[in-house]
Amino acid sequence: MLIDLHTHSSVSDGTDTPAELVRAARETGLDVVAITDHDTTAGWDEAVSAAPAGLTVVRGMEMSCVGRGVDGNPVPVHLLAYLFDPKDEVFAQELERLRGERTGRIRVMAELLAVDHPEIVPDEILAATGESAGRPHLARALVDIGAVRSVQEAFDGYLSTKSPYYVAKIDTPLERAVEMIKTAGGVSVLAHARARTRGRLLDPDHIRELAAHGLGGVEVEHADHDAADTLFMRELAVELDLIATGSSDYHGSNKLLKLGEHTTAVAQYERLLDEASGVPA
Repeated sequence: MLIDLHTHSSVSDGTDTPAELVRAARETGLDVVAITDHDTTAGWDEAVSAAPAGLTVVRGMEMSCVGRGVDGNPVPVHLLAYLFDPKDEVFAQELERLRGERTGRIRVMAELLAVDHPEIVPDEILAATGESAGRPHLARALVDIGAVRSVQEAFDGYLSTKSPYYVAKIDTPLERAVEMIKTAGGVSVLAHARARTRGRLLDPDHIRELAAHGLGGVEVEHADHDAADTLFMRELAVELDLIATGSSDYHGSNKLLKLGEHTTAVAQYERLLDEASGVPA
């Protein structure tokens, strides 16, 4: 059984619609795929209704959080949430706040970019972002006007955290996010915690603290983890008795990642299902 628990659709910053995503997942040979768009569940219904025979869709999300970095300072962190009840009032309100943060941030960044690149039209970018606005939408706009050659080049330059065009947003503290997901009947899994190319790293001791707050698992197999960091995360999962997942983090043509590039073991997936009570797969 092939299981990929981290993918994105056009509802956030992927390029495939939810329907296209699930069809591509089955064509790739996947038996299970999770749709985990940023801070939104808007793609769930389309993905489930369009799922081909033989494919199980796991309803999930990737949440924007902030944790404690290895240097002791705050660091952006992504937290995967699986099979939670989207009608949980407290959690739903926090997700609405996060989406508002995303929209406001992208508008300001687009306006800053438009000063130097008048071809950038903030209203047009926001109109095309769907439910969850993100920097990849700005990156595609920069590619379209010829300011950069690729999405990655945009992230390395115009959209990097050191860029004068960069604007921060207020994300959810990790402990609070883990607790809200658990209260909503879901399972939380820390995404790509050793992705060195993305910037500063989360303090491993913070991960240990999160386990006491109800953290369900950690993403072990990921394109941004080298061999040493994959081993580190696997050992940490064993130490803390956490679910260990593997995923592609597929974004369609926005990133050079393939569906099923990394996968989750059946036993780990079954453990995730056993611990969830919000919605069924």
